[in-house]
Amino acid sequence: MMKREKIHSGVWALAITSFAIGLAEFIVVGILPTIAHTFDISIVLAGKLVGIYAFALAIGTPVLVLLLSQFNRKHVLIGLIITFILGNGICIFAVNFPMLLLGRIVTAIAHGSFFAFGASMVMQLVVKQQTGRAIAIMFSGLTIAMVIGVPLGSLIGYLWHWSIPFFAVILFAVMGLVAVFKYIPALTTTNHFHFKMQLDALTHYPIWLMLLLTILSFGASFSAFTFITPILVNITGFSYTIASMLLIIFGIATFIGNTLGGTLTVKLGWQKTLFYFCIALLITLTCLSMLMSYQVLMVPLLFVWGIAAFGVSPTLQTGVLTMAERYSPKSIDFSSALNISAFNLGITLGETSGSYFVAKQQLSQTPLAGIAMICGAMMCLAMIKKYS
Repeated sequence: MMKREKIHSGVWALAITSFAIGLAEFIVVGILPTIAHTFDISIVLAGKLVGIYAFALAIGTPVLVLLLSQFNRKHVLIGLIITFILGNGICIFAVNFPMLLLGRIVTAIAHGSFFAFGASMVMQLVVKQQTGRAIAIMFSGLTIAMVIGVPLGSLIGYLWHWSIPFFAVILFAVMGLVAVFKYIPALTTTNHFHFKMQLDALTHYPIWLMLLLTILSFGASFSAFTFITPILVNITGFSYTIASMLLIIFGIATFIGNTLGGTLTVKLGWQKTLFYFCIALLITLTCLSMLMSYQVLMVPLLFVWGIAAFGVSPTLQTGVLTMAERYSPKSIDFSSALNISAFNLGITLGETSGSYFVAKQQLSQTPLAGIAMICGAMMCLAMIKKYS
C-alpha cells in the first residue's frame, strides 16, 4: 500500500483563512431578512449582497492576479488578507445599504485573489498525486464555516444585530494572517512575469469550456440557496431559529461533500467524479422543487444537497488546473483566477435567476433555474472529454 504523503503546514494555514472567508461570504445568506429589515429594503435587493459580492469577485480577481503575479506570493497573500479585514471592517460600521455593499465589494476582491494564488501555491507545496486532497483541505475552511460559523452567526445576527458575526470574521482572518506569515514559504513565480504569457490561457477553447462548466455546475445551487432562509420559513414552515439551526445540517453536508470530492478526484479522476456529483445535484434540485413544503423531507434533502453542491468544488478546481497545465502551463495563476471568477459568476447567475422567481412571488420555483444550469453543465462535461 502506498504511504500517504503528509500535507504541508502551509495548506492548513490557507484553510484557516478560507474559514474566515467562508464566514464572510455565506453569513449574509442566513441574515438577509434581518439586513432587509434594518435598512428597510426588499429581500430581493438584500440578495444583491450575495450576487454583487460574487460579481465583484469574478471581475476583480483576474485583474488583481495579473497585477500581482510578479510579486512574492507570501507578501501578496498577506496583503490580500489585510484588505479582506478592512473590507469587513467597513461592513461592521456601515450606516446604510450602499456602505455595506461597498464593504462587501472590497472583501470580495481580496477573497477571490486569495483563493487564486492559494490554489496555485498548493500545487507547489504538495506532490502532484495529492493536489486534489490538498485543494480540498484549503477549501475545507469554507465548508467548516458552513457547518459551524454560518448557522451560529445567523442565529446571533437574528437575536442581536446582523453586524456582530462580522467581528468573528475579522478575528479568524487575523488568525489566518498569523498562520500564513508563519507557515507559507516565500515562494515566487517560477517564470518571468509577462501579461501576454498570462493571457495565453484565454486563447484555448478547452479552458473556456472548463470555466463554463464551473459556472453552471457550482452556480446551480445558488438559485435556491441564496433564499434558503425565506424558503425554510415561508414555504417549509420552520421558525427562523430552527431554520438557522438547520443550516448546520447543510453545513455538515458541505464539509462531507468537499472532503469526498477531493478524495474521489484522487481515486477516480476529476471528470468521473464531477459526473457523479452533477447527477446527484440534478436529482436533489428536482426533489427540492417538488418537496420543499414538507418539513420531514427537507431535512434529508438539505443534507444530500450540501454534499452535491460543494462536492464539485475541489473537483472543478483540479480540473481547471489540469487543463491549464496541459494547454497553457505558463499561466496557471491566471487560469486559477479565472476559475475562481467562474465559481462566483455561477453564484451571480444563480442568485439573479432565483431573484427573477422571487420578484414574481414564486419563491418555490427557484430550484428550476438550478436544474437548467446543471443540465447545461453536463453538456459541457460531455464536450470536454475529447480535450482531456
